[in-house]
Amino acid sequence: MADRSRRLVTLGASGVALVAAGCGHPLRDIDARARRLAAERSAAIGGGAVAPEAEFADAIDGERRAGTSKTPATVNPSASELRFDAAEATRDVASRLAAYAERSTGSGEQARRLTLTDALKQAQRTSREYLDAEEDYILAAIRLLVERHLWGPRLFNDTSVTISGEGDEGDFQHAVSVVNDLRVTKRLPYGGQVEAAWVWRATEQLREQATGRYRQSSELALSGTVPLLRGAGLVAQESLIQAERELVYAARAFETFRRQFLVGVAADYFDLLQSRAQIRNQEAQLESLKLIERGQSARFDAGRIAEFDKNIAVNQVLEATAGLAGQRESYILQLERFKIRLGLPSETPIEVDDALLEIPDPDITLDEASRRALEYRLDVQTRRDQLDDAARSVANARNALLPNLDASARVALPTDPDAREGGVNFQGEDLRYSAGLTFGLPLDRETERLALRQALIGYRSRQRAFEQFRDEVAVGVRQAVRTIDLARFQLRLAEEQVIINQRRMRELEIKADEVDTQKRVDAANELQRAANSRDRARTNLRNAILNYLRDSGQLRVARDGTFQPLPGMGDGP
Repeated sequence: MADRSRRLVTLGASGVALVAAGCGHPLRDIDARARRLAAERSAAIGGGAVAPEAEFADAIDGERRAGTSKTPATVNPSASELRFDAAEATRDVASRLAAYAERSTGSGEQARRLTLTDALKQAQRTSREYLDAEEDYILAAIRLLVERHLWGPRLFNDTSVTISGEGDEGDFQHAVSVVNDLRVTKRLPYGGQVEAAWVWRATEQLREQATGRYRQSSELALSGTVPLLRGAGLVAQESLIQAERELVYAARAFETFRRQFLVGVAADYFDLLQSRAQIRNQEAQLESLKLIERGQSARFDAGRIAEFDKNIAVNQVLEATAGLAGQRESYILQLERFKIRLGLPSETPIEVDDALLEIPDPDITLDEASRRALEYRLDVQTRRDQLDDAARSVANARNALLPNLDASARVALPTDPDAREGGVNFQGEDLRYSAGLTFGLPLDRETERLALRQALIGYRSRQRAFEQFRDEVAVGVRQAVRTIDLARFQLRLAEEQVIINQRRMRELEIKADEVDTQKRVDAANELQRAANSRDRARTNLRNAILNYLRDSGQLRVARDGTFQPLPGMGDGP
């Protein structure tokens, strides 16, 4: 009896080990399969689309503990426990401001010099936005892997051990039984599923005087159920169909994000260059105002002008100095936020380079731009395909109104039922089978009818949303074309204004003794405003061209995250 009991325990342990082995898929294998699946989808949509290649950690940060405490600690000291150190009002704030700028931007060899191409590459490696988008794409691939697994052959093993007793006038008989059910199931592509199973049963009486203490039998069985009306056809694959299509949508969304991300990083870079140019314009204006101040002070000392005339220049110098300090602080904040977007430590000093993407203006009509956008835009294609999803949901809802008609069959091959220990000696002459049809009248389909109406309304709503989105895309790309022409026009005007104001400044410098202070100050201010307008127009033109390429679906991003020039653009950077 001891040997047979050990046999029962061993069988149960084997079943547990089999289940544990089935759960032991390494995470690295999952990552590889998800990346491979994402790469296939990205390659399928064409256009040089790429898939993530990032590695993912197998565990959370070791310093982070599981949040099981019901009352997590809070740091909130009282006012008496805090300390505020008051600064001297007469401190050298100018030096401190210069130190702030030095810490953020660095100088010479201390600062890391970034071109736009460097910034785009860095952003793809370390930007939190980009990493989030990569993970969203991989999660979509994992969801499809889960769904495919549910549709593949699935192996199960259930082992149950039961102890039972039966009394007869206080005399109890005890028995232990073990049932091991090893089975494999497979969902059918047009509804239903099949299952093959090996069921092993063993029972042993625990009292020595019992006769036939140990009995064992097993059975091989094949069964299946197939719907013929409700739930039959492609409606059975709805979850798999949707998961497959969702990964295509995810591939398009990731590629769309990469294009938008390039435009966003480039726009931030252009804004930094514009801000730095405005600082230079302010510095040039300040030098001009200081020159005017020195000249007017000399004239005042010589008694040639009144004091208020000299003070106009003095006030303008003070105002320009304060404005320059404010612009430098804004630039520092702008630069630090840019570093955060790139995923760089905020304390890392960087300096942006003037090397830019020199892309020529496109020569295209409004109608042709709209046609290209509606044909090339990946999000337009996704919206169009999602409209097909809504139409499919209507067809599935109609299928749910059908009556139930299911066919089922089962064939079982047992061991000899008369033998105390059947082993694996299956008896063909004892084969058992059954087959049947089950018909269910659709007496209550109110919920299904309501679901059908919901699906129809949802389809109409999705159709209107798609038409509106399509029209907005056409309007947006036409505006992008007009914006390029407007930006180019404004840039030409601003450049002419700079030339005019430079000539005006030279003329007033020549006639300094004949012109009052206010006119010379106004000329310096006008030159600065014209220079700022010119730099702003340049930034607007650069952004407008990238926005047009993005909005028309023609922007292409290389694998390293940099801009990929199109034929006819020249060399690009």
